Amino acid sequence: MAGSGRAAPGAAGTWTAEQPSHASNTASPDNTARASWTVWELEASVTVTDPELLAAAEEAVRGVVAAIDLACSRFREDSELMMVQSRMSQGVGVSPLFRLLLERALEAARLTGGDVDPTLGAELAALGHGPEWQRPGLTSIPVPLQPAPPRRPSVPRAPGWTRLNLDASTLTLPAGLRLDLGATAKAVAADLAAAAVHQALGCGVLINLGGDLASAGPGPREDSGPGQWQVMVQDLPADPCQQVSLAPGFALATSSTQKRRWKHQGTEVHHILDPRFGLPAEPVWRSVTVAAPTCLEANAFSTAAVVRGFAAVDWFRAEGIAARLVDSRGRVVTTGDWPADNGSPSLAAGGSSHAGGGRRG
Repeated sequence: MAGSGRAAPGAAGTWTAEQPSHASNTASPDNTARASWTVWELEASVTVTDPELLAAAEEAVRGVVAAIDLACSRFREDSELMMVQSRMSQGVGVSPLFRLLLERALEAARLTGGDVDPTLGAELAALGHGPEWQRPGLTSIPVPLQPAPPRRPSVPRAPGWTRLNLDASTLTLPAGLRLDLGATAKAVAADLAAAAVHQALGCGVLINLGGDLASAGPGPREDSGPGQWQVMVQDLPADPCQQVSLAPGFALATSSTQKRRWKHQGTEVHHILDPRFGLPAEPVWRSVTVAAPTCLEANAFSTAAVVRGFAAVDWFRAEGIAARLVDSRGRVVTTGDWPADNGSPSLAAGGSSHAGGGRRG
């Protein structure tokens, strides 16, 4: 089950009945079963430790994903985000789910010192990534990567997330700012889906939403008892790969500068923006994969690492974040408890990976 840093929610709308699931052989050695389908133009899958519960688990995951898509997609006119976007400067009431998604987005902003900012919707649209954009132009462009547009503002953009106000009943966002929850909503969907399956069915579960992985409950069965989830970490097929063991209850996320790339005014751009400038981050890293207690945290840190570039390594090492960073030449750097690519690599078996934020200098 490969990790991949693909586009956030909204890339293609919600799943439909015409996008069938594909169940794996239920006679797998660890007695797990897996179903996969397509959502947001990405692979989605659910793996459970009880094959008889696979259909119910898939239904639960699809329900969570559909609800989040309807709440915050920028690519459907009937989403709550699109219906209230133009009225946010006057203050609007929002649904409990939308509030939760926004609270998680603000948590990611705090964890990363603003490197993950949910108010970049206008900047993404200006680069051609918006509801009017013809998505077939999206491509995965092999390295070497082209640099981000060279013309950056001389004065950094004021942090948008600090100007967002969410009180007990109302969301207010200054005019000129537009929300885009894509940097966090897919990860939140993975966390919520894993919790929903385990709470409803009691089995162990691993969710994969386009490279955002979350687990809940016991791991796959082994001779000695519940084991760990086996995950293959790789971005594009030519990139270095590594199989790791993920402890039950932990999460993994990969952010990539190689996918969701397109040409804007003759320059190749990608979807991970540096909030200081509202432009694509310099592609120092092909991909960054992070392990953490929640997919929200893992995704926030992996995205922030792309934004921080080379400075991410010292940050991760100082904070003990378990990560695997692949640079533009395919060289691998690891931090925290990320295992070496030999022996029996295991992640988060003895504790958690968590770090505070703090803006870089």
